[in-house]
Amino acid sequence: MRNFILRGDSTDPWHNLAVEELLFEALEQDARVFYLWQNRNTVVIGRHQNAWKECRVKLLEDEGGRLARRSSGGGAVYHDLGNLNFSFLTPRGQYDVRRQLGVIRRAVAEFGIEAEFTGRNDLVISGSGAKFSGNAFRFSRDVGLHHGTIMVDVALDRLGRYLAPDEGKLRAKGIDSVRARVCNLAALSPEISIPALSAALERAFVAEYGPAEALDMDGLDRERLAALERKYASWEFRLGKALPFDATLAHRFDWGGVTLELSLKDGAVAGATAWSDAMDEAMIARIAPALLGARYENKALAEAVRGLDHPQANELADWLQTTDLGGHEA
Repeated sequence: MRNFILRGDSTDPWHNLAVEELLFEALEQDARVFYLWQNRNTVVIGRHQNAWKECRVKLLEDEGGRLARRSSGGGAVYHDLGNLNFSFLTPRGQYDVRRQLGVIRRAVAEFGIEAEFTGRNDLVISGSGAKFSGNAFRFSRDVGLHHGTIMVDVALDRLGRYLAPDEGKLRAKGIDSVRARVCNLAALSPEISIPALSAALERAFVAEYGPAEALDMDGLDRERLAALERKYASWEFRLGKALPFDATLAHRFDWGGVTLELSLKDGAVAGATAWSDAMDEAMIARIAPALLGARYENKALAEAVRGLDHPQANELADWLQTTDLGGHEA
């Protein structure tokens, strides 16, 4: 297995996400890539999230920020130059999330910080439980992607200004605000900085996987990269055209929240959008097509989703079977 380390050459989120997707598309089956990158003043939302509900888009853009949508599931996060992003890209057979997280834990341990993985996607400080890293995941038939944030010295006031999380999500976690959930590593160790952490991460990666070569950004397919940048920068991909809907159904499960926006005609679903911060983005993508044509009644909606034959889809189907559809009409 050949190991490579790539250092980002830009703080533009659309470029950085395009680089990541290009690596995902082109990864060879004997290669493992560790990509370190930063975004300037950016809110990044999950693949199936409703941008307008997760972020104060106008405020962010008025203050020079950018909204980006990543290819993986999960929730919204704020990035600035006090944050360091990492991406592990591996063949599916070599993918091991605990081993990958071990690289992050080993790196922060150099600064006297003990971390642990908790819940579905968080790295937290041992003892206090304060979150400093959110993680998300994506898979193809051949490749696994694990990426995440590391908060070193993020502007928490901006994080609180731009993110507009679902209130039900906050109540479910028993907290009062976004800022109460997170911490900066610099507050725990004065020696830590972005350059120092980057170097520690590279050492930890080599200690775990063996010698690594530096990957040259100039060696990437520039034409394909430019096309991917256009996709990530486009309004259609980031925000999209909101589907007119006649009913909104929303519920939060242990694995994430789901909001279904349904356009109805003659009592059946004529159009559907599924928004979610769930980690399994592939399953979420299958929900809306499955609902098309289903009668707007509990049994029919539940059966349509249950046909996806997925544990989380079955939970959604159980909820659709019993929820009050009339109470959700717009």
